[in-house]
Amino acid sequence: MLDDNERAKYQRDYPDAEVDKVKRGAEVRATAALAVHAVRDQGRSLDAVLTRLDDLEDPRDRSLVQALCYGVLRTLPRQENLAAALLLRPLKRADRDLEALVLVGLYQLTETRIPPHAAIAATVEAARTLGKAAWAPALVNALLRRFQRERARLLDPPDPTPEVRWLFPGWLLEWLRTAWPKHWCAIVTASNARPPMTLRVNRLKTTRTRYGRRLGDAGLTAHPAPDTAQGLTLERPVPSAELPGFADGLVSVQDAGAQLAAELLDARPGERVLDACAAPGGKSAHILERTGGKLDLTALDIDPVRLEQVRANLRRLSLSVRVVQGDATAPDGVWAQTGAQTRYHRILLDAPCSATGVIRRHPDIKWLRRDSDIPTLCEVQARMLDALWPLLRPGGTLLYATCSLLPAENEEQIRAFLGRRHDAQARPLEGTWGLARPWGRQILPQAGGPDGFYYALLKKSG
Repeated sequence: MLDDNERAKYQRDYPDAEVDKVKRGAEVRATAALAVHAVRDQGRSLDAVLTRLDDLEDPRDRSLVQALCYGVLRTLPRQENLAAALLLRPLKRADRDLEALVLVGLYQLTETRIPPHAAIAATVEAARTLGKAAWAPALVNALLRRFQRERARLLDPPDPTPEVRWLFPGWLLEWLRTAWPKHWCAIVTASNARPPMTLRVNRLKTTRTRYGRRLGDAGLTAHPAPDTAQGLTLERPVPSAELPGFADGLVSVQDAGAQLAAELLDARPGERVLDACAAPGGKSAHILERTGGKLDLTALDIDPVRLEQVRANLRRLSLSVRVVQGDATAPDGVWAQTGAQTRYHRILLDAPCSATGVIRRHPDIKWLRRDSDIPTLCEVQARMLDALWPLLRPGGTLLYATCSLLPAENEEQIRAFLGRRHDAQARPLEGTWGLARPWGRQILPQAGGPDGFYYALLKKSG
């Protein structure tokens, strides 16, 4: 908490309303610290943790908590390095939540425009709400004020580790250097930046040109997303609820790289199509929009909670499909029949993966993912390919997609599959987007551009 002299100075310099802001700001900082603690020390995903934002009534508070959490996790090694330099000895494991609060405070002082006095006051006050002993606020106050005094020295260490310099875990840096020797630096830089917000205009309800004008009327500027038919990238992100016509299904939020999936699958009216691993439903919706909804589409996912997201997204867009809970590694039930008339013309397998191509949207991936996870993910991907292939008609196509940057999950996965299946052929993917690989094409994350994706199109012999 603030000591008597600090509180008296704050009350002298600012009206009582500003003192109330410190208390409200303390709740924001404490919420952010607990979220960072849950990711960093409990292995929980940031998306799941941030559901507690519903407890904050003011949208501005929710927005600030989100910004603080994303920012700390993007720059985590830097903040941890600073905290270690400031602490005389490491905090006990029971006080890791307090250390997370220190990281939140340091992030505000190093990466934001929040006035230092306001950041320190609110963060120190937040220490009171974490249920710690009386020494906790005094410690946070001392650390943050010492950083302000010594920031020039602390921010310019003589020999930062690769993790601190690049803000990436060491194992992933090494994998990226090996896979992309000419591109890894640009990949890491783009992955540490804030992502653009790209929209997909619902062609069943409007056109990209008309919707662009609606955005302009609402004071929002956007430009067509390259290599997409319906994509618009906003100059500045806004909450989706503020997009004109969002509630009426005129537009969806979808990365430009993800929008390529429906284009590459190229489903036609009247066909039977399976979207395996469909949640949260963006690609299913795009497939339906391209065909006017005139096809037999099954949206499959193993997670019943995420299937509710699929249903909600389709309702908002006034679209209807068959939504099924099922395991793509072990097809069973009506959706998995292999009769001549029940097999699929096209299958989209958006396989579970390391998600290393979307780190800028989910910075917690850097700290939750382990190199030991990759073989397990590759095994699941291979099982899905082998299990779904019999459901495809002769002459049909399967689009394999991941949001991974690791060849083991992408081109090497396809090479191994083609070695197992002599009735499968990889079709060349032409275009100016991404990089051509021995099988398929790889998109690398780009500043202001798409996330990282991999696509391979497989044709079944007729």
